[in-house]
Amino acid sequence: MDTPKQASRLHEYYELCKPRVVMLIVFTAIIGMFLAVPGMPPWSALIWGTVGITLQAAAAAAVNQIIDRNVDARMARTCGRPLVTGTLGMTESIAFATIIGLIGFAVLWFLVNPLTAVLTQFTLIGYAGIYTLYLKRATPQNIVIGGAAGAVPPVLGWVAVTGQVDPHSLLLFLIIFIWTPPHFWALAIERRDEYAKVDIPMLPVTHGIEYTRTQVLLYTVLLLITSILPFVFGMSGLIYFVGAMVLSLIFLYYAILLKFAPKPGLPMKTFGYSIVYLMGIFSLLLLDHYVRF
Repeated sequence: MDTPKQASRLHEYYELCKPRVVMLIVFTAIIGMFLAVPGMPPWSALIWGTVGITLQAAAAAAVNQIIDRNVDARMARTCGRPLVTGTLGMTESIAFATIIGLIGFAVLWFLVNPLTAVLTQFTLIGYAGIYTLYLKRATPQNIVIGGAAGAVPPVLGWVAVTGQVDPHSLLLFLIIFIWTPPHFWALAIERRDEYAKVDIPMLPVTHGIEYTRTQVLLYTVLLLITSILPFVFGMSGLIYFVGAMVLSLIFLYYAILLKFAPKPGLPMKTFGYSIVYLMGIFSLLLLDHYVRF
């Protein structure tokens, strides 16, 4: 096989791992590692924890695409994925997901700590198994319940460094858990017809777009309240509080527009900002952790 074909093949495996989603997951996990200790986290836990969590997250994303390949083929957003286009086959995709998942588990078990390995494995099962196989097709609250799996990474990062689950790490979990519904429902509003076509009961399909806009607004209000809990409980200081309020008020502004002044393109702008919001919140937590006053 020549070099261009090898590079193309590697790119397809890379895309099988949903790299943009995995990067956000790993980003929050790394922030959890830094927040877990007063100074710098141990390099061993930082490096091997990142490697192991990345591999397990990538395996979960690959399994998600394996399970959803028929649905992906019927949606514009996902029809270019490797299993849909045929650039990767089922056998090699399953083998790839299995291998990187096992390597990730082994790295966490032997080079980090068993608790991180077990919690990460349960997260993989929760996302790739319970959410993708069952919840996604069973209830319009799929993203609310299934969002728990996506909210665990900062806890995993924390445990990788300390070996235990700390109450402060659960605040990070709660922020992502509350953030997930308005983040994903904004996208679901934009893609409502596609979800309806493939019989996936996303909230805009089962309850309508207007109801979903209301839910986005209510969850965004709840997110604003949740986002200041690290300050309330002494986990962060004034830098975080001010920054989190600004970011949350901007998110709330988008949610209000979405509810009361909807226009074409606004759901995707809200979706896009929600990603900026989460990265901003966790970046502020890290900044405040080292430059608190």
